[in-house]
Amino acid sequence: MAKYTTYAGAETISVRRLAAAAWRLLAATVLFVFALPALADGIQVKQAVIEQDDSGWQVSAEFDFQMGPKLEEAVNKGVPLHFVLEFEIARPRLLWFDEKPIVASQTYKVTYTPLLRQYRLAVGNQYQNFTRFEDVTRAISRLRGWHVAEKGAFKKDQVYQASLRLRLDTAQLPKPFQVNALASRDWTLASDWHRWSITP
Repeated sequence: MAKYTTYAGAETISVRRLAAAAWRLLAATVLFVFALPALADGIQVKQAVIEQDDSGWQVSAEFDFQMGPKLEEAVNKGVPLHFVLEFEIARPRLLWFDEKPIVASQTYKVTYTPLLRQYRLAVGNQYQNFTRFEDVTRAISRLRGWHVAEKGAFKKDQVYQASLRLRLDTAQLPKPFQVNALASRDWTLASDWHRWSITP
């Protein structure tokens, strides 16, 4: 008749291993949950169009624009943020470099005034004031009627490629923050180039 012997020590080791595995699973779950907001931070071009009106060609676009808490904290401490909107029109050529009849950009400057408790969004000489940081990002995310070219900028019946992107200009940050931008994902905020074809 066979005999089976159990050892208390073996049972203890098995319980410890199960407990360690459970803790590792819990830690991985917590890290994943807290990483989700960070993964959501960034800029994506949702849609973009270029249309002609009486004054020329205008670009309108919408962005999915999420800034992390570190950027808001930096603005609240007096660090201005500069976002650059870049637009290009290119005409592909087979045996030569692409022709680029239009290259345009504009810069959004975001600052905070503690005395007034207001955020300011400036584009050139024009600006808007906001009481909430979320309203600043919402304003940047909606581009309407940006004049990029005169009426005769394109040749008729030619196919052109339009490209648009929005990015945080880390080169205009104070030097200590430029160092942080090299090492931290929070400061590398930029959309991919959004491209589409047009035939004027």
